[in-house]
Amino acid sequence: MQGLPASAVPRMHAAARAIRDGAPTQAEQLLVAVLAGTPNHPEALRLLGILRNRQQRFAEAAKLLEQARAQRPDDSATLSDLASALYGLERKQEAFAHWREACRLRPEFALAWFNLGRNLQQEGITEEAIEALREATRLAPDMLPAHVLLGDALVHLGHFDDADASYRAALKLHPANGDAWRGLSNMKTRPLGESDALQLNAALKHPAARPPDRIAMRHALGKLHEDRERYAEAFDAIAQANRESQSLATWNRHAFHRLVEGVVAQDAHIAQSQDAERGREVIFIVGMPRAGSTLVEQILAAHPHVEGASELPDLGAVLAAENTRRKKPFPQWLGEADADDWARLGRDYLARTARWRTERPRHTDKMPENWLYTGLLRAMLPGAVVIDARRDPLETGWSCFKQQFYRLPHFSNDLTDLAAYLRDYEYAMDRWRAHEPERIVLQRYEDLLDAPEAQICTLLDACGLPFDNACLDFHNAHRSVRTASAAQVRQPLRRDTARAERYGAALDPLRAGLARPDATD
Repeated sequence: MQGLPASAVPRMHAAARAIRDGAPTQAEQLLVAVLAGTPNHPEALRLLGILRNRQQRFAEAAKLLEQARAQRPDDSATLSDLASALYGLERKQEAFAHWREACRLRPEFALAWFNLGRNLQQEGITEEAIEALREATRLAPDMLPAHVLLGDALVHLGHFDDADASYRAALKLHPANGDAWRGLSNMKTRPLGESDALQLNAALKHPAARPPDRIAMRHALGKLHEDRERYAEAFDAIAQANRESQSLATWNRHAFHRLVEGVVAQDAHIAQSQDAERGREVIFIVGMPRAGSTLVEQILAAHPHVEGASELPDLGAVLAAENTRRKKPFPQWLGEADADDWARLGRDYLARTARWRTERPRHTDKMPENWLYTGLLRAMLPGAVVIDARRDPLETGWSCFKQQFYRLPHFSNDLTDLAAYLRDYEYAMDRWRAHEPERIVLQRYEDLLDAPEAQICTLLDACGLPFDNACLDFHNAHRSVRTASAAQVRQPLRRDTARAERYGAALDPLRAGLARPDATD
């Protein structure tokens, strides 16, 4: 606060509280008033930069924070906040350099270690993320998010005992923390115990439990009941969690159906590529969540030529940037793009994902929702293979319904919506695969269970990969698995994973939706 008049100090404190409490208008008014009286004050600039970061106005944030840094070049807090702005601007290398410098300049600054660890984890640099997050929890044992994210990172590397301890450390700080309960229940091969059931029921009544906490805890309670074969209680808990999610944001299945129809209708107008090899480095694994895509990736990532990159946002980000450039929403501009446009977009994707090919020549991209872009990939990345990972529709639907997804609105919160989405996906993928059976490969989960060695050999051949015995022992592959199946794919194949039939008539809305000829009914 040095250099501020006494009257500005309460405004600065009030502005910081307003940012913390999600009151951006109040925070901005207070900071503008401070800067009007004391122009270019570094701490007021930093707080305004934090506010702009929260608002995702990253270019403005970076400018403000650079101004603050010019006056305080060795201030770790300013460096860390500037790194956040640069990360938002996709200047990731600079961002990580600033976070690491913030930790070096002030090694006791827990928040800098947390920010470094959180974003390393976001980028799949899991081992270094664990080191940074452990340092954050050591320096600030009461930093709740650090314990949760440390648990997530440990799960991704298969360190389940340590992850369990980290999530439970978070619950000691806040017994109704939904993220910690979500982490515990997502270790699907480790059932929750009787004491967990008592704690969950008590935590659901906790006065500090927010709606997202209650949703996560009800999903965890549903898994606990299912593990104990209490199927009616499991369904009730999961259905209530989904109703609460739907009350926050409702999925529009009719609008999504129109989107799919619009994408498919553009197929005939997409310019053809003359470069059949572009994208040969990439293996896309697409389909419904919970349909075995992580298993397929684990098998391929065990191969010495393939890096398992997990769920990458890059394809969607490239297309979103093109929406902005053309000032038209996807898919309206698809027919306008010529072969040069598609080549440019393909190169953009390959540049964004190049770090996944530094040690191995090829990488997987396992973002399930990329199925919607399968048709346009023949122009953008015609050399890429697309694996359509499928599982029995009823089992897939039930597995989605009982899994918590954080992006809202989400199709999985309602059984009828879920069935409509699944039918839209199958309709589009069946059409595209009929046109390009060599590039788009169907891999059924049940076939892998029935004949794993033969299916793995066929899968490798479809991807243009030589056979390697390591792919048969996929569960031993050492890698970061950043999905809800992180525990399951570290075990040999199991035949006892089907659960849907045990729920009987409760799943009739899903059965009825899957049987309808029109996905939008």
